[in-house]
Amino acid sequence: MPTSETLPHARHYIDGQWQDSGSRGESRNPATNGLLGTFADGGAREARAAVAAARRAFDSTAWSRDRHRRAAALHELADRLEQRKDELITLLARENGKILAEAALEVEGTVPKLRYHAALSLTDHGRAGEVRPGVYSMTLREAAGVAAVIVPWNSPVILSARSFAPALAVGCTVVMKMPAQTGLVNGVLSEIVADTPSLDPGVFNVFTESGNAGAPELVSSPDVDVISYTGSTAVGRVIMEQAAPTLKTLSMELGGKTPMLVFDDADLDAVVPVLTKAVTMFAGQFCMTGSRILVQRGVADELRRRLVAALETVRVGPGDDPASEMGAMIDEGNAQRVEQTVAAAADYATVLVRGRRDRALLGPSLIEVADVSSPIVQREVFGPVATFEVFDSEADAVARANATEFGLAASVWTRDVDRPLRVGRELRAGTVWTNTWAMVHDQFEEGGFKQSGVGRLNGIRGIEEFQETKHLVRVAPQL
Repeated sequence: MPTSETLPHARHYIDGQWQDSGSRGESRNPATNGLLGTFADGGAREARAAVAAARRAFDSTAWSRDRHRRAAALHELADRLEQRKDELITLLARENGKILAEAALEVEGTVPKLRYHAALSLTDHGRAGEVRPGVYSMTLREAAGVAAVIVPWNSPVILSARSFAPALAVGCTVVMKMPAQTGLVNGVLSEIVADTPSLDPGVFNVFTESGNAGAPELVSSPDVDVISYTGSTAVGRVIMEQAAPTLKTLSMELGGKTPMLVFDDADLDAVVPVLTKAVTMFAGQFCMTGSRILVQRGVADELRRRLVAALETVRVGPGDDPASEMGAMIDEGNAQRVEQTVAAAADYATVLVRGRRDRALLGPSLIEVADVSSPIVQREVFGPVATFEVFDSEADAVARANATEFGLAASVWTRDVDRPLRVGRELRAGTVWTNTWAMVHDQFEEGGFKQSGVGRLNGIRGIEEFQETKHLVRVAPQL
């Protein structure tokens, strides 16, 4: 049996050097609890060292002014990620618990994201004009400085790149705090960073932490100019409070409670497979999980029957088992939490499907509820659980969909060509899909309304989160 001495050990990468910590964490397969390796478990000391390195690199090197070097670095990162693609996919399935197809989607989607931002690093978005005779104004977009990226455990490869790629593209230096739940994946990403020749020491620093000492250092540090965080709304509020004394820029994608609005004229043959995937993808540990299924009364009975049948037959198993259709939750504690949430909902709602649990393996659940003020509707579960809610009209559907504090995304299912625009304009959500779900594109912004976030990711707005605007004025001598 392998031991911690014979298994891989992941370290921090700070200021161009590999660093260990006095504390070590264990990486385990959530489906089997098998030991996969160990990782250096950092904290405040590593956070301070990484910030100091990033600050020095930003202030004393040409990184922020050398766009060709930045483009080269992002292409090199993409090349090296592509070279280690298969290794990362397998490791994600084992350490993160998601099935192989989902791990492949994450890793393979990261490569074009890096190349897109390499291209953006070579573009300009300023303005210039003669505001009155002989007086010229110019706006420049400049790198904000040091960007701290706090990465979630549910999709650590693509969600880290979604923040660090625009930061590097515009000339920021980066400190990246990685989650302990994916310690070995973090180690591979750090090796890719270390193997990128166009990244000078201090430009890109990575450390892993299981506790909560390092992240507050990043949020409160006067040497950090931007915080990019993906995670829960509750933690987002804490970050906003801790960042207030330094008035730093915050870009945060937070919780979601995505309503999937199914109208009477929807194609149920197309709806059911997508809704099933929307509940079970990443074991429901996804900010855009289709956790609220709102269905018009005319098709409610048929959709209920089909969804129950589909969810009851989902094959749940280890992520690296090709037969698995849904993987494990991140750990047994979270699986127990979700199981208890479903049990509590049975007191005020009808449990149509109750997922069975085997350690961190938890089947999907479907709960029919009428009262939108119910906890199962109002709170993000972050697991494979969806509510089934019946509505009568467009106005009723919109009112129900907008009845939570969240506003990250929504989906509208209909054959009516006008309804998606009409309903979509009324939905308080940052992204609204028509007859599909979870489609995001590097070129177009995403983010949340209401309590689902601050700022935007992807697209032009995504890079502007890591920039400051400078206004230059010149008075030219008149002839």
